[in-house]
Amino acid sequence: MSLSAPRPGYSVSVRDHILIAHRLKGAVFGPAQKLHGATYVVTVELYAEKLDQHGIVVDIGLATRVLGEALAPLRYADLDELPAFAGRNSTSEALAEHVHAEFGRRIAPHFQGWLSVRLDESPMAAVSFAGPVPVARGQRAPAKKRRVR
Repeated sequence: MSLSAPRPGYSVSVRDHILIAHRLKGAVFGPAQKLHGATYVVTVELYAEKLDQHGIVVDIGLATRVLGEALAPLRYADLDELPAFAGRNSTSEALAEHVHAEFGRRIAPHFQGWLSVRLDESPMAAVSFAGPVPVARGQRAPAKKRRVR
């Protein structure tokens, strides 16, 4: 199951879910401007061009645990009361970006590559956010390959 544009190489995905509350600002959101709940199935997919020294993209148990840790502060929370969403509309897109940052920060010491976060709010609607895993503190970004002439 690919969550975004396919990337060359390998991928591993893990899943969890959260229940949240929030209210959306702006007439475009109609009745969702009032406090309401949402249940999201959260899927993260990690992409690597090559397998690591163990022959894997990332340890699936580790990725599952890290996802649970990244989601823990969001479980049963009113997103609009969390500092991460202060001054920001707590849309599904904003939540996907937030989960990407939190999961990425935690997985970075163990994985460098591309990460996609998908939030399914129903069988009919989903959003995703994708980008590189941020470099872990104290870790150097992988060197870019240079062409030699």
